[in-house]
Amino acid sequence: MQARDVFTAHASQALPDIAKAILGKLVVLVDQPASAPVARERREARLAFQAAGKAWTNGTNKAWRLATRQASRSMSALSSLDSGDFQLMDNDAMENKILASRLALHLLDVATWELRDLRLRVQNLEQICELQAGDIFRPEVLSRLMVEQWTEAGLSRDTWLAVQDLIQARLAEHLLEAYHKANEFLVERGVMPDIDLRAMVKRTPSSTVKMPLATSTSASSPWANDQNQSSFAGSGVDSAREENRAQTTTSPLARARMRAQSVVGNLQRLLSSQVAGFDDTRRTQATPQLAQALAVMAASQVADLGTALVDEPGQAYGPEHIEQAITALRQRTMSLKKAASTSTEKATIEIVALMFQSILAEERIPPSVRVWFARLQMPVLRVAISEPQFFGSLQHPARRLIDRMGSCVLSFGVAVSGGAMDAEIKRIVQVIEQYPETGRRVFELVYDEFQKFLSKFLSENGSAARVVSIAQQVEQKETMAIQYTIEMRSMLNDMPVREEIREFLFKIWAEVLALTAMRNGPQHEQTMTLKRATADLVWAASAKPNRAERAKVISDLPKLLQVLRMGMTVLALDIQSQEQQLKVISDTLADAFLSKTGAISSERIDAMAKRLTNLEDYLSDEDVGDLPLDTEALVMMIGIDASDIEVVTDGGGPPNEAMGAWAQELQLGSWFSLDHNGRIGHVQFAWCSERKQLHLFASAEGRLFLIQARRLAAYLQAGLLKPTEEEALTVRATRDALAKLEANPGRLLS
Repeated sequence: MQARDVFTAHASQALPDIAKAILGKLVVLVDQPASAPVARERREARLAFQAAGKAWTNGTNKAWRLATRQASRSMSALSSLDSGDFQLMDNDAMENKILASRLALHLLDVATWELRDLRLRVQNLEQICELQAGDIFRPEVLSRLMVEQWTEAGLSRDTWLAVQDLIQARLAEHLLEAYHKANEFLVERGVMPDIDLRAMVKRTPSSTVKMPLATSTSASSPWANDQNQSSFAGSGVDSAREENRAQTTTSPLARARMRAQSVVGNLQRLLSSQVAGFDDTRRTQATPQLAQALAVMAASQVADLGTALVDEPGQAYGPEHIEQAITALRQRTMSLKKAASTSTEKATIEIVALMFQSILAEERIPPSVRVWFARLQMPVLRVAISEPQFFGSLQHPARRLIDRMGSCVLSFGVAVSGGAMDAEIKRIVQVIEQYPETGRRVFELVYDEFQKFLSKFLSENGSAARVVSIAQQVEQKETMAIQYTIEMRSMLNDMPVREEIREFLFKIWAEVLALTAMRNGPQHEQTMTLKRATADLVWAASAKPNRAERAKVISDLPKLLQVLRMGMTVLALDIQSQEQQLKVISDTLADAFLSKTGAISSERIDAMAKRLTNLEDYLSDEDVGDLPLDTEALVMMIGIDASDIEVVTDGGGPPNEAMGAWAQELQLGSWFSLDHNGRIGHVQFAWCSERKQLHLFASAEGRLFLIQARRLAAYLQAGLLKPTEEEALTVRATRDALAKLEANPGRLLS
């Protein structure tokens, strides 16, 4: 069909831009400071993409175009697990499926409304009930082919993960336009110029207005068959079974997202049934009358809102200012609705007003912050009028900004964030007000700026700054020590080395190498001396049937023992402990003279020495398990009162994979309830280490909790660490607005 050709042509235009952006990001990553193995992997990723990037874009383009000719093909490999026929998948196929699913979900979130319109038009044109599983219009098909061509081009999944966010953002931007062009193509040829969803909403006589708050099918899903909902939702028993399945197969984070999507989906259904043309995704700006009214209000943003929103030096805000702001904004809403020319504009104005009414009524947000949130209502309204995706996408930048700021200041009535947080929120609002015509873009920019502010503000305050600095070093050192141990075990696996020497290398010398490499660098002269001593010790401790070799050991022994002593001094071992270790080593070397076992060849020792020289190149960034942290040792390193910090090393059982993934997705600034050693307190997520092995939480009283990754996942799984807010601020505001509209739908257009 020609519409598919139009869609594919526009979608393919994104590929060169995405490839250029990927290469740019990889170049930037190479220039950033990093450990030796990370730096090496980044260089290899850049070189690999330089060589294979064009093959990937060409292959993806070809695969997409081929798919346009096979719209009716059978179920693809991507959805084979859902077809009812179970089959084994190798690890590579499963990993690709996961990557493609993540990309498809993001595309689906951004292009929901355009995609739904396109689906309905194609169904009407081709007289089908649903698009085929392999149809190129489906985001999962686009994503699957894209990921497949990535691996076909010889690019690694690690590289994909490094640029995944960039691919999602760039492709979503282009794909939204591609869906729009396909819709335009069909409309120009008379295919459903107007889509009226009201006839597709099924109601019983007793439910003309009232709509359920939760259904088994989200209207935001473009693949939900509105005309055949019974086949999707099934009976009440089927719905309950599906809900139970979701509860047992998804993480709490995923379930929270499902509930949030259900809320916005219900709002979309209500609006589609009550307001003709509300879901028209082609509208890009307000009608002239409303645009003029918005411009006038933007020019007098403060003057006509009364004293509630006046920003004066030393201004202190209280509940009375919030009441004034709510009243003033309600009056402004009524004025705008009178200026609105269409029912869609009136409905948009009312919904945004109800959402902000809910936000401003949240007493746990300090009044000083709520006042600035009030000033966001008009800029958000501008975006909502021009971009209907605001109501259907949880990832809209305006929503994300409000949610992030809200999650950081929901402080149980106490402004624990202090003046810096208030000042940053104020700055962000003023930036948005200064660029009212920028729309989505300005929200994206200030969201990124707020994220950067959080990463600095939360981790650079008082004792937290010292904890973060030391914890980062501890993570680096302990991770390297574990990785060095693993690598040396591998090198010595089949070598005839005495157990005493193995124990010394694994338990003491690996930590010596890690600490020296961290302080001086892996190629520093001292580090290289200690690495060479590793190979020398292994050789000296092996059997010496040759007189010349025994003479060499005797000659080199004083120097070797001196280097070993130097290394243990770096580790701060006391003299007595050093002497004990050196005695064991000396006795072992003496036994080697009398040993009748086979000697280790000089070639193997040379190979080991060469590998040790560039040992960091062989290390992996995979999870190394719990790091051996100790509260007292950490406190001594930091130099603060031990009562201010606690390393959480126990509690909770072995976490499952879902909980581990949830722990990795926690957002800085979010508040949690922490149950530790029988004490329950409210803490804020303040910092995460570079390798995400260590996480720092701070209480309002200034107490700090350092938690390792696995322990954090275990606490989440056991319910010892719970988010204080199960819903984002805008989701809760949407739920409140929906409840008011269900109770009185007439207010939408009044």
